[in-house]
Amino acid sequence: MQQHQKQTLSQRFQEYQASKTVLFWSCAGSIVLATVVGFSWGGWTTGGSAQDMADKAAADARQQLAAIVCVDRFMAAPDVGVQLTALQEITSSYAQSKFVEEGGWAMIVPASSAAKTSADDRKAAGLCAQELAKREASTSGEAAAMNDEAVTAQ
Repeated sequence: MQQHQKQTLSQRFQEYQASKTVLFWSCAGSIVLATVVGFSWGGWTTGGSAQDMADKAAADARQQLAAIVCVDRFMAAPDVGVQLTALQEITSSYAQSKFVEEGGWAMIVPASSAAKTSADDRKAAGLCAQELAKREASTSGEAAAMNDEAVTAQ
């Protein structure tokens, strides 16, 4: 009678010889798992979504720059006190943005009469109106100094 010894797990692992089918499906499963984990938690992106993110960042930067120029133009106007008071009397942020848009302060490139205001211009006008609503009316010299401080702070 032959005595049958029980093999340990490491002994069984060392003696195991996987078939080609098992190796193929193990590799395929590993590739799928790595891809799912990479896109879900690893921060991987496709070229198209990376381009979309870059385009959005560029648009945001243009809007912020246009808003800074808008505040500078607004504060350099000779009637800044009257215009600022009129802007701050408007309670709706949409109406404030429209006030800035119609005043032409947020426009970077002069638009022709046929061209409509772009979404970037509207967003810049909104950002400009938000900044102007926080400001206090002052003389044009103080306004220019205050605006220079705001630009360097950003």
